[in-house]
Amino acid sequence: MHRVVTDKKSFQLEPNETLLEALERTGHKVEYQCRQGYCGLCRVKLLSGSVSYPEPPMVFLLSDEILPCCCKVEEDITISNAFNSDDLTGTLFE
Repeated sequence: MHRVVTDKKSFQLEPNETLLEALERTGHKVEYQCRQGYCGLCRVKLLSGSVSYPEPPMVFLLSDEILPCCCKVEEDITISNAFNSDDLTGTLFE
């Protein structure tokens, strides 16, 4: 299985596990709602590696964003979910 490196940890994906499930399993706080690529709440920044989508997501993504709920990790990846963490200061919304 592929290795995932985040801002806080490094871990292996389990067989048939989504990236969102793996992030939850390893104690990461990731917001989500639909788990199907419709809402975009779970988006994280892809720093290295690649993912694919069995079905194109319904939400607009920047070129360096992925949806952990519905992407398929194709190789070892590094992601940043800092904007989904408790460290978010709100300066983006002022």
